[in-house]
Amino acid sequence: MVVQLALQITALIRLYRTPRDRIVFDRKWPWVLIILLVNMVGAIVFLIAGRRPAAVDDSATAHRAEGDSVRRTVQSLYGEDDRS
Repeated sequence: MVVQLALQITALIRLYRTPRDRIVFDRKWPWVLIILLVNMVGAIVFLIAGRRPAAVDDSATAHRAEGDSVRRTVQSLYGEDDRS
């Protein structure tokens, strides 16, 4: 009973903190009902399949050349090189 209560509380907290656009069904209230009424199984289903992964913004790194990235890394580690 303690495990079930802890799992439901954890699922409800994660539901509250998850933005609406990442929720499957695009609404939170069906998940509240599923978590509370389907007991432990509802909380497990939400934690496993109820949330979509967060979007990753690769636009800034996709346009950089590999040599430019290496050059900036070397500069950040060793400072500017005046010999070039």
